[in-house]
Amino acid sequence: MQKTIDFITLGCSKNLVDTENLIGMFEAAGYQCTHDSDSLQGDIAVINTCGFISDAKEESINTILELAHAKTEGRLKRLYVMGCLSERYLADLEREIPEVDGWYGKFNYRQLLSDLNEVEVCGARRHITTPRHYAYIKISEGCDRHCAYCAIPIITGSHRSRPMDEILDEVRWLVSQGTVEFQVIAQELTYYGVDIDGSQHIAELIERMAAIEGVKWIRLHYAYPAHFPWDLLRVMREHSNVCNYLDIALQHVSDSVLERMRRHFTKAETYAMIERMRREVPGLHLRTTLMVGFPGETDDDFRELMEFTRWARFERMGAFAYSEEDGTYSAKHYTDDVPADVKEQRLSRLMRLQQNISAEIEASKVGSRMEVVIDRREGDYYVGRSEFCSPEVDPEVLIPVSEGRLQTGHFYNVTITGAEEFDLYASVNAKCNI
Repeated sequence: MQKTIDFITLGCSKNLVDTENLIGMFEAAGYQCTHDSDSLQGDIAVINTCGFISDAKEESINTILELAHAKTEGRLKRLYVMGCLSERYLADLEREIPEVDGWYGKFNYRQLLSDLNEVEVCGARRHITTPRHYAYIKISEGCDRHCAYCAIPIITGSHRSRPMDEILDEVRWLVSQGTVEFQVIAQELTYYGVDIDGSQHIAELIERMAAIEGVKWIRLHYAYPAHFPWDLLRVMREHSNVCNYLDIALQHVSDSVLERMRRHFTKAETYAMIERMRREVPGLHLRTTLMVGFPGETDDDFRELMEFTRWARFERMGAFAYSEEDGTYSAKHYTDDVPADVKEQRLSRLMRLQQNISAEIEASKVGSRMEVVIDRREGDYYVGRSEFCSPEVDPEVLIPVSEGRLQTGHFYNVTITGAEEFDLYASVNAKCNI
């Protein structure tokens, strides 16, 4: 009988890459693996957890408890947990949930193979769980920034860059498997290479990646504003397969809040940076994350944030209310003094503003032509994305099935025919050559 394992991934795309690596190892060892299945199909389950913020931790714990109950009922023989939550709270979890057969952190998950009496197969490749045409490329692990509110350095430790040749070899292999779109991810991608020789090498990495035959789109996630490597914008301008898209978390704009956050960046620098980015890369789509309710945030601080959002007109923006995280600088040194109802009111106002901005930006695209890749069919529409849209988190382009048979993973030139607050509608002009 073939050995089967169910894998469940919670949290970010960086966790997903870890799961894909582990699935590849188990498949090389002869296992049949499922990922995020609607029902348990194997005798063993592995949960890759998130421990970043309270909501994510709650989801991870609830999932563990649900599968622990399945084990108690006999629907599951063994249960293993890995990832950020167990990296951070191992002793407490072992004590509170004894039904789990083994706990692994963020970095020792390969040990699960030996614990199941399996030998790791040399050269085992990732099992890509996303649609074949796109994949996530993790270029580093950890972060040296130590922002006051953030638990990532506590969980992942210091920044560690992957060797450039190893990353490029992985991209070449993925291209050989049919992948054409690459989401480059890290806790802090602009720091890439600093731990190796003291210099930022992200621009060099992306330029070499763009030169690989078969790479259609490269999209950049999780940049940091301080010490931004400006040469990266040159690479974006000069290489058509580097998308005019940048995910850069800014968090706030008030100088007093930024100082307490330990962001090492000012309001004036923030405005100047955005102006320069938009000037150097015309048509650039910026994605950012903002935070409300950080300890000490006043009404005036929040007004500055709203004014900044109106001015910046981010094409993509997410926001969340501050929650105190164990072990962080802010948990140790600040009082969480903004009332919960005030946080929620501010978050609601900020997101309403962004909703209106997004609606105006998307409406301005009606009548324009753009290239889209098809991800899937959903009901009466094919669902695609332009270079300005990252999977899972960004608006999509909807094309009626009446337009004809479209192929997943293929690119089409379309005309935008309609817009909503976040999504676009389109008709097909022609299929594009990759």
